[in-house]
Amino acid sequence: MPAVESEMLALGTKAPNFHLLDTVSGKYLGLKDVQGEKGTFIFFICNHCPYVIHIIKKLVEISNEYQVKGISFVGISSNDVVNYPMDSPDKMTENAKENGFGFPYLYDNTQLIAKDYKAACTPDLFFFDENLELVYRGQFDDSRPGNGIAVTGKDLIHAFDAHLNGKKIDSNQTPSIGCSIKWK
Repeated sequence: MPAVESEMLALGTKAPNFHLLDTVSGKYLGLKDVQGEKGTFIFFICNHCPYVIHIIKKLVEISNEYQVKGISFVGISSNDVVNYPMDSPDKMTENAKENGFGFPYLYDNTQLIAKDYKAACTPDLFFFDENLELVYRGQFDDSRPGNGIAVTGKDLIHAFDAHLNGKKIDSNQTPSIGCSIKWK
């Protein structure tokens, strides 16, 4: 399956609202429910994508470090579960437990939220500031399955640290790359 790049939503875009099932808590959550004091990181992932599997442990590690600094983390899966049952809500719950997610893992059954965010691939990453304006949408790091580069999350960490230190995040951002979202 060919890799797909993120569409690079315009910087400054306001985070689109949502009201989705959290497969971790069983509750429906909206954007205001998950908004972080110093920023909100929303990322489109799924259970079966090798690109997501490749970074998930480091992503969880980074979430544990930065959530205590005021950045909230929210995973969303928008894949078609009829053709990709491994991405169904019950499997999402299992995946969240197995990987120690300390953040909501939301199910976008209509795929409208993925379309609102212009999400194209998994992982597709969006970091919004405290005003819910987009300040970063790019890759996790240079590592890809099989390329031999260590998974560090350096691009994302750089964006978080710059923002938390009151510095402007470089607008020259490398698109994320991964499996396409499995549209209905």
